[in-house]
Amino acid sequence: MSAVDNARPDRVHDRLPARLPESRVPASRDAPPLRWGIAGPGWIAERFAASLQQHTRQQLAAVGSRSLERSAGFAARFGIPAAYGSYRELAEAPDVDIVYVATPHNHHHRVALEALDAGKHVLVEKPIGINAAQAEEIAELARARGLFAAEALWTFFLPKFDVVRQLLDGGHLGQVVSVMAEYGEHFEPGHRIFDADLAGGPLLDLGTYPLAFITALLGHPEEVCALGTPHPEGVNGQISAVMQFPGGAHAVTNTNLYGFTPTAATVVGTRATLTIDGPFNFPGGFTVKGHDGGELRYEGEPGGHLEGLHYQAAAVARAIAAGRREVEERPMAESIRFLRLADELRRQLGIRFPEEARQAPAASLPNQ
Repeated sequence: MSAVDNARPDRVHDRLPARLPESRVPASRDAPPLRWGIAGPGWIAERFAASLQQHTRQQLAAVGSRSLERSAGFAARFGIPAAYGSYRELAEAPDVDIVYVATPHNHHHRVALEALDAGKHVLVEKPIGINAAQAEEIAELARARGLFAAEALWTFFLPKFDVVRQLLDGGHLGQVVSVMAEYGEHFEPGHRIFDADLAGGPLLDLGTYPLAFITALLGHPEEVCALGTPHPEGVNGQISAVMQFPGGAHAVTNTNLYGFTPTAATVVGTRATLTIDGPFNFPGGFTVKGHDGGELRYEGEPGGHLEGLHYQAAAVARAIAAGRREVEERPMAESIRFLRLADELRRQLGIRFPEEARQAPAASLPNQ
């Protein structure tokens, strides 16, 4: 979904197209089935399992957890034939083709490496790791073993984002000069997002969406300025940042734990402006307004996780069946790029997760 090259004159149009392009996303039910193992039977895993069962032919073969009781309960609710009391057992299960890693953030890296080491493909919930070094290690092991690895950033697999991608690739917005994206929510005390030991705070949970959107469009920033506010619960409560990218484009973002926001996203180009309905990371619509007065509207379909999580599983299944080791919608290089930016924001704000104590400090961006 890069907008980095769309300023070339041969790709820029004076007017909007007569109509929006059609989504090229195939029906999820047509994707060849894989045997999925679910690592971490929590909230997002429940929605993933339900979405697959409602919208695809994917097979839920096994579930694993550090608690056999939790795994067995999850398996019973979704009719899954095998339950395991450790992630290692799940990784070594002979009837599993791919492991969907849905553990808390700080376990994504270890559980993904275990699965890859056991010869399983992996789809890892966002963020794929808590820092860029972890994402790079997952990518390297997957390449070395000839296995598939991707970040389960479900938003980028939605049909509406395929239409957005076609608009950008076709140069219909002109040169992208500014991107604004944000995401805030309110959480009750005791939520896992307030647990520093689980890489808590808004950045790697809510903030993944706007930052991934920005870096997918604009690449890696040349300059970043971040502001942060601590939360009374002991984690970071709010991050705002302004960025400049090669070619002069800017981006602005905010993510916070204090209250609900529109979760809006806007892309300003030299020919048109794209405004994605909030919450921009969910199924829904968007509007493209040309600077010449033209306007196009994509209605999409409203919905939540169940109406969208199946697209990523279907895309993964199609990629693996075709012998590919990545997906175009969320290549590993983009996941690593996002985490490098998140690392830089945390470096500027002095945010460090407990398990990083033995790691070398993250390198800063140039021109800081």
